[in-house]
Amino acid sequence: MAAEPLGDRIRAYRLMRQMTVRGLAAQAQASASFISQLERGQTSASVGMLRRVAVALGITVADLFSEDAVDGHRIVRRSERPELHAGRGSRKYLISQRPLQNLEVYSGEFDPGASTGEEQYTHGDSQEILLVLRGTVTVHLGDRELPPMGPGDSVEYRTSIPHRVVNDGDEEAEVLWIIGPPTPD
Repeated sequence: MAAEPLGDRIRAYRLMRQMTVRGLAAQAQASASFISQLERGQTSASVGMLRRVAVALGITVADLFSEDAVDGHRIVRRSERPELHAGRGSRKYLISQRPLQNLEVYSGEFDPGASTGEEQYTHGDSQEILLVLRGTVTVHLGDRELPPMGPGDSVEYRTSIPHRVVNDGDEEAEVLWIIGPPTPD
């Protein structure tokens, strides 16, 4: 597959993010006419400007030049999921592949007694849904401890609310986190 021209990739990411040319320009600290010309291939940009455009789009500069299709299908085999650092007795895998588009999806596995950590955490201010696939978990949201949740149960909350997941059951638990829009790294 031939690489998409830079301007086409910028436009595709902008449209995927439902941003206007003016919105991207404002976030990238550029003029709308410059962004329009860049998307049409009528001008070039410095590395610094490309970095600002990439940050505004929620991607890396490398993503702007990747040969992967912006809107292509991507299969991720279970054995190839990137594993993220997680607490003792727990494993967390990124399901949605970078560059993240409209949402972020993680799979988590917790041994009995394991959790996302001793402390609650926050990340950005997005919508997050936790879906229990297997086992039983307890979710702590701020100063509340929710009732135990089993397979098929879910809870929805803002990522800006401190949260924590604990496997209080006797068997391994598996969950999915679905976050939209993606939160900053």
